[in-house]
Amino acid sequence: MAKKKFVVGCFDDEAVLFPAVKKVRSAGYKMHDVYTPFPIHGLDHAMGLRETSIHTAGFIYGITGTTTALSGIGWIFNADWPLNYGGKPHFDLPAWIPITFELTVLFAAVGMVLTFCYLCQMSPFIKKHHFHPRATDDLFVMVIECTPKTNVADLEAFLKTNGAIEVNVQNAEPGWWLGTYDKEQKLMMDTVEVA
Repeated sequence: MAKKKFVVGCFDDEAVLFPAVKKVRSAGYKMHDVYTPFPIHGLDHAMGLRETSIHTAGFIYGITGTTTALSGIGWIFNADWPLNYGGKPHFDLPAWIPITFELTVLFAAVGMVLTFCYLCQMSPFIKKHHFHPRATDDLFVMVIECTPKTNVADLEAFLKTNGAIEVNVQNAEPGWWLGTYDKEQKLMMDTVEVA
């Protein structure tokens, strides 16, 4: 995967970050992502992200579980091993409701967790570029992807005027890759001075 150029702006307060995200978006820059140490209400709407469709995936997984349960039990009791239990019908839907419910919940839960992990690119041996070592510690990091029309110097100045305490330019792969990191990154620097 080809490397792309990103302008990374660091903010130390969410009250400064939120208006800056709106200004960057209204200025027409291509925002890659914003990394925060805690969830910020309304940030996804300010970034212009669409609403998630994981509930649709959960419904599809649930229907798949229901269909699997009903077809499996129906095949077992009607075709594979039809037994006469006191004259009860072979297709006895009320007796199958607990198993059908459990398989519906199982398929929906496991399917949504796997879908969430895929969409968020979270898995063992999946690596992504870290734009700043303190991105989820105590800094709010805004990453803007540079296009051929982007003037990097103007963008850096724009971020600084909107409250960024640190701005830098990085070349990185925008997606994820399999493998290990090339080098260990020290997340916390020892800043205690001996008197």
